[in-house]
Amino acid sequence: MSSRVALRSALGSAAFLAFGAGAGLAGTTLHILHMNDFHSRIEPINRFGATCSASDEAEGQCFGGAARLYTLINAMRDELGAGGDPVLVLDAGDASQGSLFYTTYGGQVEADMLERIGFDAMAVGNHEFDLGPEGLAVFLDTLSFPVLSTNLDVSASNLLAGRVLPHVIIERGGLRVGLVSALATDTPEIAAPGPTVRFLDEIDTLSAAVAELQSAGAAPIIALTHVGYARDLEIAEQVPGLAAVIGGHSHTWLSASDPARQGPYPTWVDRSDGGIVPVVQAGSNGRWLGHLVLELDDAGNLLHASGDTISVDASVTPDPGMQEWIAELAGPIEELKSRVVAEAAEGIDGDRTSCRAGECTMGNLVSDAMLARVAGQGISIAIQNGGGLRASIEGGEVTMGAVLAVLPFQNTLATFQLRGADLLEALENGAGQVEEGAGRFAQVAGLRYTFDLSLSPGSRVSDVMVQDAGEWVPLEPDTLYGVVSNDFMRNGGDGYRMFRDRAQNVYDFGPDLADVLAEYLAANSPYQPYLDGRITQR
Repeated sequence: MSSRVALRSALGSAAFLAFGAGAGLAGTTLHILHMNDFHSRIEPINRFGATCSASDEAEGQCFGGAARLYTLINAMRDELGAGGDPVLVLDAGDASQGSLFYTTYGGQVEADMLERIGFDAMAVGNHEFDLGPEGLAVFLDTLSFPVLSTNLDVSASNLLAGRVLPHVIIERGGLRVGLVSALATDTPEIAAPGPTVRFLDEIDTLSAAVAELQSAGAAPIIALTHVGYARDLEIAEQVPGLAAVIGGHSHTWLSASDPARQGPYPTWVDRSDGGIVPVVQAGSNGRWLGHLVLELDDAGNLLHASGDTISVDASVTPDPGMQEWIAELAGPIEELKSRVVAEAAEGIDGDRTSCRAGECTMGNLVSDAMLARVAGQGISIAIQNGGGLRASIEGGEVTMGAVLAVLPFQNTLATFQLRGADLLEALENGAGQVEEGAGRFAQVAGLRYTFDLSLSPGSRVSDVMVQDAGEWVPLEPDTLYGVVSNDFMRNGGDGYRMFRDRAQNVYDFGPDLADVLAEYLAANSPYQPYLDGRITQR
């Protein structure tokens, strides 16, 4: 985080949460409703991020879902607009991937939802590329509003050229609001944009785009990004002319009112050329809706910002028409989702804050399941990226739907052999971006290691031990070890290029990782989650 960041909580947000327009200091008050990292949570979720059960819904324990978002966004837009203030509704990317609606319909449902609600613009997220450029094309074919990414060069793509905009001006309430955008430059490592999409530096391209919009008379100019909270703070500091940054990618929940937050809403950043810039983000999975309030002078310059994230909870009545639409879509997949595969003795923690920063019970479960599936094939080590674990599982009956919420990416198992030195490099890659909450963190089985965040990336991992004839022995640099991973990592995803470039005797033999997990749970039901110290932090 930049030393120039000033963490100052927003003032006066409560009045705006009551849908009140409030009295502007001067000029115009611009309201921005925003969400990010929806991840296909078309149906409501529980507090673990998994699809909510009927009993939890009846008890008022569910959050989000397309029908509640439809109700809340339209109610706020109508109420605020009736007061005479302009309103924008923005999505900061990653509407895709995370539920059976995505795996079944390939992104069409998420795009339809955004269109039905009536968003004004969307940033491209990395998961919009999970099905290649074709996946993003689904959104471009469906949406009537602009889809943005300033730092993408798609001119060589026959599917995307001229269709992903670098910036846009939206005229609303007498304002000419400029929007620029940026997508994380490591997207080729964590998704599948393909060879025709080029990623450019975020700061350079955003700065040039802001200058171009200023020349066209746009004000205010807002960055709608999908790069993560830490990078958003750098963008706010280093890109001249921004009035605000609305972000996604890191799933950061900011709040002006809840002490459980991960940071203040907005987070204020001192800009290098003077002034301060508010940075906001609204968690993930549709659990919160962000409401950013920008007080502008007559020239569109920022005077003040306030607002908060709003819990999309049981107090919001789902829209009946959206519920009917969702029920029709859910019909073909409901039987699969409801099939009970096992029982869990207690909850299994798959939260990103746990599984991207250390040993977690879901990481142990999935890694153990992978290793058990290849027993007898000369494989002794399993490595699973923490970012591939997308939900927790509650204690009690475990359905296939719950398993698929944990592992929604349709990844398959791959086995290979790798030298000990390359395994160490892989573990260093996993520990290289812990502070950023990156998904590359290595959950393991058949291996133990220690990491130290006080050391520089690339030199953080030590005390690596592997099993040999039931005994724990040190990893040997020149020894070949049998490894099982998922096909995403095996092909270099999340920075595991050593798997792609140096693996020997590769066998992408194909069992779906979700099926592997379901079978393992069934064989060990009731499953008792556990931690055993296989990953330690110094």
